[in-house]
Amino acid sequence: MKIKDILQNLHIDEMNAMQKEAFDYISRKNDVVLLSPTGSGKTLAFLLPILSRINTKVQNVQALILVPSRELALQIEQVFKSMRTGLKVNSCYGGHDIKVEKNNLIHPPYILVGTPGRIADHIRREHFSCEDIHTLILDEYDKSLQLGFKEEMSFIISELKNVKQKILTSATKLDEIPNFTDINKFKEINYLVDLINTNIQKRIVRAEENDKLDVLYRLLCTLGNESSLIFCNHRAAVERISDHLFDLGIIHDTFHGGLDQDVRERSLLKFRNGSINTLVTTDLAARGLDIPEINNVIHYQASYKEDDYIHRTGRTARMNANGKSYILLGAEEDIPEYIKEIPPEEFIPSEVVLPEQTEWITVYIAGGKKDKINKIDIVGVFCKTGKLDKNDIGIIEVKDFTSYVAIKRSKVKSLIKNLKGEKIKRKKLKIAVSK
Repeated sequence: MKIKDILQNLHIDEMNAMQKEAFDYISRKNDVVLLSPTGSGKTLAFLLPILSRINTKVQNVQALILVPSRELALQIEQVFKSMRTGLKVNSCYGGHDIKVEKNNLIHPPYILVGTPGRIADHIRREHFSCEDIHTLILDEYDKSLQLGFKEEMSFIISELKNVKQKILTSATKLDEIPNFTDINKFKEINYLVDLINTNIQKRIVRAEENDKLDVLYRLLCTLGNESSLIFCNHRAAVERISDHLFDLGIIHDTFHGGLDQDVRERSLLKFRNGSINTLVTTDLAARGLDIPEINNVIHYQASYKEDDYIHRTGRTARMNANGKSYILLGAEEDIPEYIKEIPPEEFIPSEVVLPEQTEWITVYIAGGKKDKINKIDIVGVFCKTGKLDKNDIGIIEVKDFTSYVAIKRSKVKSLIKNLKGEKIKRKKLKIAVSK
């Protein structure tokens, strides 16, 4: 399949400079360390050149991609499927039944994406063979190290006897490459400096009498329906802030590693489709996730390290857009030492009004790919029987056993009423507003 056709499927005119350079060196089968900011297109940079190496006559895993989080695994899988190459890809990660993945691996994919812990588990159980894996990608490898996956990654690499090329990617430059990667001679492609974003307005917001929750509430009201990520250092802080915002009527959701996988997925998809505009999170959302068009990053708690601060801030003003980054400080809190240029202070009005409700709301369907349901089926029944116009339907995400659809808020009640007892692919349609 031609690169031009793949880019067209992805609605991309051409590769950016980083992707072109990465394509060139990876295509030469060099070991590569790719350093580039979050949101710059690293996934496509390594997926495109490995396509030519896939031998469709070998029905086995040939490229293995290790990632630090479930969300990143799913994201890479989705990007690859959107390329429409016809090649099988699967993702494996903790938090759901391993039997489903075992069944998928009976007919192995050409490309396998997964978290180190779950991939190591499959290898130990001999659910797939490592014999034909010629390419290994450690995506966001430094984050995997931070999360404690060194032992699992070391074990996996020791099992890959026939790997010809290793590709390491990161949005941060480490002082040295870990020895267990067994990568010595490599080409470093570094775009961390070249892609510094100058479109971010940075501001300090100080709380009177240390009441940061109050100033956060007033800031969110001032921002209205703009999309905002609120970063905290700990899960407990996320939950505490969330409880307070719910009490005050701010529509939002939470995202952190302590949540069940399905809860995390729903939070992200509702954020992506505009059902919620505010997400309270830990640094888990600081990089690696496809969360486009973030207007504001709010550091409710300043990160401990400069790198984490950079990754958080880099979630906004992507793809040449503009954005804002706010650091909230209590009356007695100091600006972190790693911030050399002190941003100007912004004063938030004391009298504010709640933001209006979002235009969209997410509905849940108890059926997905395994039920042979696709986006076209959903649009068809929603328009014909549900009596919606196509403009009333937003982003649709079809999972293995469930589907989620963004619907205009004003149309949801009539839709659910009209679809009562309706079927898709001979399966009774169970539909409800997603929680």
